Amino acid sequence: MNTYTLVFALHVGIGALALGSFWTAGFARKGGRVHVFAGRIYLLAMAVVLGSAVPLTIRLLLRGVGDPAWFLLFLVVLTGTGVWNSWRAVRDKRDYARFIGPVYRVLAVLNLLGGAAVFLLGMRHGLPILMVFSLLGVFAGTAMLRKVRTGKPDSPRWWIGEHMASMIANGIATHVAFLLVGLPKLLPMLAGPTLQHIAWLGPVVVAGAARVVLGRKYLRAPAPRKAAAVSPAASAAGRSEVA
Repeated sequence: MNTYTLVFALHVGIGALALGSFWTAGFARKGGRVHVFAGRIYLLAMAVVLGSAVPLTIRLLLRGVGDPAWFLLFLVVLTGTGVWNSWRAVRDKRDYARFIGPVYRVLAVLNLLGGAAVFLLGMRHGLPILMVFSLLGVFAGTAMLRKVRTGKPDSPRWWIGEHMASMIANGIATHVAFLLVGLPKLLPMLAGPTLQHIAWLGPVVVAGAARVVLGRKYLRAPAPRKAAAVSPAASAAGRSEVA
C-alpha cells in the first residue's frame, strides 16, 4: 500500500466520521452536551479531511489534471472557511474584532478569488452548474469583506448566526464531496448525470431551507417580558411604604 492509498483511505474514513458527527450535532439539542461533543468531533474530523485533501490535490496537479484539482482547492477554501468561522464564532463571541481578524480577512479574499476562478472554469467548459456553485464563494467572500469594512456586529446574537451559517456551509461542502466522490465508489450503480445534478444542487437547496428555518428559530430576538399587572390597592400600599 503506497502513500497515496494511505492518504486517500484516511481522507475517506475520516470523511465518513465527519458526515456522521455532522448529523449527530444537527439533530441534538443546540448547546447541549451531545451537540457540543459531536460538533467538536466534526470540526476535528474536517481539519483532518482538509489536511489530507491538499496532497491529493497536489497529486492531481502534478499529473496534469488541472481543472478538477483547482475545483477541489476551491472546495478546500470554502470548507476551511466554514470550519474556521464556526469554531471562532463560539470562541470569540465576546470579541467581534478578534473574530474578523487576519485569518478571517485572508479567507474572505480567497473565497472571492476562488469563486471567480470556478465561475470562469464553468464558462470554459460550458458547465452552468459550476458557474452557479461558484457563487457560494463570491457571495461568502463579499459578505465577509463587508463585515470587515463595517467592523461592528449586526446583532448581539451575531455569533449564533455566524456559527449556524458556517456549519450549514460546512454541510454543503461535506455532502457535495460525499455525493460526487464517496457515494459512486460505494454504490457504482448510482453513478451518472442524475446523481451529479443532485450532488451539486441538492445540498445547496436543502441548506438554504435549513438556514431560513433555523434562523427563525434561533436568531429571532426574544420577546420583551410584559410587566406584571398591579392592582390599585397594591399600588397604593407600595406608595405608602415608600412614603
